[in-house]
Amino acid sequence: MHPGVLYAVLAYTAWGLFPLYFHQLAGIPALEVVLHRTLWSLVFLLVVLAVLRRWAWMPALLRQPRVLGAFALSALLLSANWVVYVWAVQHQHVVDASLGYFILPLVNVALGFVFLHERPRPGQWLAVAVAAAGVLWLTVQTGRLPWIALVLALTFGFYGLLRKVASLGALEGLALETMLLAPVTIGVLGYWAWQGQGVLLHGDAASIGWLLLAGPLTAIPLLLFAAGARRIPLATMGILQYISPTLQFALGVWIFNEPFQASRLLGFALIWAALLVYSLEGWWSSRRVAMA
Repeated sequence: MHPGVLYAVLAYTAWGLFPLYFHQLAGIPALEVVLHRTLWSLVFLLVVLAVLRRWAWMPALLRQPRVLGAFALSALLLSANWVVYVWAVQHQHVVDASLGYFILPLVNVALGFVFLHERPRPGQWLAVAVAAAGVLWLTVQTGRLPWIALVLALTFGFYGLLRKVASLGALEGLALETMLLAPVTIGVLGYWAWQGQGVLLHGDAASIGWLLLAGPLTAIPLLLFAAGARRIPLATMGILQYISPTLQFALGVWIFNEPFQASRLLGFALIWAALLVYSLEGWWSSRRVAMA
C-alpha cells in the first residue's frame, strides 16, 4: 500500500472508531470530556513540538493579532463540534453524527462557493442538490431538522474553511487552538475542583485513564491525516474520507443498537447517492486533467 494511503486510512479509521472511545466516558458530561480533551491534547502537542523543536512559528505569530483572532474563532468552532459530537455519542445518536460527516464534503462545496468564490462543476452542484433532498426528506419524516448532523457539518465545515486559509500546519494550528482555549479550560476545571466537583476528584482510575488518553487519541490521527494529505492526491483523500462516517454508522446501528426506522433509509440513500456522484465526478475530473 502507498504510504500516503496507509496514513490516510489509519487516520479516518481512528476517527470512525471514536464512538467506541467516547462511549467509555458516557458517565461524564460532554462539556467536561471536551475540557479534558482540550487540556491533554495541549500537553501531548507541547511534548511533540518540544521533541521536534518546532517553535520558530510562535514569536512571529504573537505579533499578528488578526491571525490569532482567526485561530481563536476556529478553536471555538472546534470546541462546539467536539461538544455536540460527544453529547451525540453519549445519548445514542451516533447514526445522526455519522450523517453530519457524510454531508460534510458537500457542505464544503457550498462554503467554497460562498466564501472562496470557487466555481463548483455541474456534477458537484448535482451532488449538493441530491444531498439537500435527503436532508429535506429526513426533516419531513422526523418533523424537525437533523440538527446534530447539521451542527457537526457546519461547525467542522467553517472550521476547515478557516484552517484552509490559515498560515500554520496541522500540528502547529491545533497546538495554537488548544493554547488559546487553555485559560478557559484550566479555569473551569480548576473552579470545579475548588468546588469539590469533577471526575479528577470523584472519578475512578479507569475514567481518569480514559480522559488522559484523549491527548494522543486527538493528535495522532490528525498527524496521520496531515502526512497522508501531503503524499496522495486530493481526489484520493476525498474518497477515503467516507471511511470515518461509514464506520460510525455501522457502530451506531450494529454495535450500539440505535433505532433506524425504514422511513429514514430513503434520506440516507439520497445522501449516499450524492456522495457517489461527488466521488465519481471528482475522479473523472482528475483523470481528464491527468490525460490533458
